[in-house]
Amino acid sequence: MRTIGIIGGMGPLAAARLFERIVVLTKAKCDNEHIPIIIDNNTNIPDRTKHILNNGDSPAGELVKSASRLELMGADVIIIACNTAHYHFDEIVRSVKIPVINMIEETAKYIRQSCPDVKCAGLIATEGTCKSGIYRRVFERSGLELVMPEPEEQRHITDLIYDVKKYGEDIDPENTIKVVSALRNRGAEVMVLGCTELPIVFGRFDICSSYVDSSEVLAMSAIAYAGKEINYEKLDKRMK
Repeated sequence: MRTIGIIGGMGPLAAARLFERIVVLTKAKCDNEHIPIIIDNNTNIPDRTKHILNNGDSPAGELVKSASRLELMGADVIIIACNTAHYHFDEIVRSVKIPVINMIEETAKYIRQSCPDVKCAGLIATEGTCKSGIYRRVFERSGLELVMPEPEEQRHITDLIYDVKKYGEDIDPENTIKVVSALRNRGAEVMVLGCTELPIVFGRFDICSSYVDSSEVLAMSAIAYAGKEINYEKLDKRMK
């Protein structure tokens, strides 16, 4: 059985949820049948969106440090608990000798396999993820059109994401529900949760009846790479 290494800290709750989803989705009858997992909860990683949009401190150095630590601690494969951090995916890959699973590529592959008739997806993510083009490039190669929020809609999504990072209890999902409706009206046939904070909120409120959660896809890909069976009965019921 292979050991999974998680680059976390972006934010910590998202990494904790990814760990939890790997555990829940793994077919196991006892402790010893579960996958060994190492988490580097690196809270020194600078804000990814601030770097992309405003030339803030680059997170690349800390991401590489985390990857190297995980490799040194015995990880056989690395996953990154942040979509926006995939902007630096190539730098992370070059820094280690073990495989790094690309969450965005796995998400596109999942849509192609589970929703073969879908031609257009709506992306709900950080502004950094949307503007960086990391989803658009991968999805275009997979033959998928991408619809993204307009600037005012994106502000609502950004507020929601950072409320989760602050562990906000007074989250109002109303504006996000309107964004989902607007993306559907512009042709989106499926919603992609392209931020690892979003499933925490979408699971708590009735924002969307069905979606593709990129972190759930990543959890399944990591389980398969580790050599274990996926317990599909435990899959998020709203997953397409």
